Amino acid sequence: MDEAVRKMPGTASGRGSRPAVVKVWDPLVRLFHWSLVGFFAFSYLTGDEWKSAHIISGYVIAGLIALRVLWGLFGSHHARFSSFVYSPRAVLSFLLDTARMRAKRYIGHNPAGGAMVVALLLMISGIATSGYMMTTDTFWGVEWVEEAHETFVYATLALVALHICGVVLASLEHKENLVRAMITGWKRAE
Repeated sequence: MDEAVRKMPGTASGRGSRPAVVKVWDPLVRLFHWSLVGFFAFSYLTGDEWKSAHIISGYVIAGLIALRVLWGLFGSHHARFSSFVYSPRAVLSFLLDTARMRAKRYIGHNPAGGAMVVALLLMISGIATSGYMMTTDTFWGVEWVEEAHETFVYATLALVALHICGVVLASLEHKENLVRAMITGWKRAE
């Protein structure tokens, strides 16, 4: 049997009530995702209260983003941008189908999920860039840089809220636990 597809444990023959599953999210994608969640939350909570930790966390986040971009170019199949970046028309069509609760199920990121990945990577890159700028002599204390940093943070929080809603909606629509899939790496094959 292909390593990427297996029967769920619990039956000797692999037959029974448990469906076949497929490995979708590799360890790097999962580690990136949950590390970013943790470091973003930490950075948000320490912003004005614990500057040195906030700055270090920002550098870690910048490193995570750089690693994810490289993995999006050269990583495993479902991690590559080429497998989940769709045209705006495809994203809109998917969203309309989702509103009708008849969206196609995807093994990897669906078109809306792919757009969310790109949007979050861009927003968090904006946070890291503006945050770094605020530590330099040239931009230290410059109001528009501080405002840009704050705007990126609040835009990212809005995207995170949409992302969570999308995950819940897709989990309900397709009757699968997408959070568990991002922890274990496995999703139902069909």
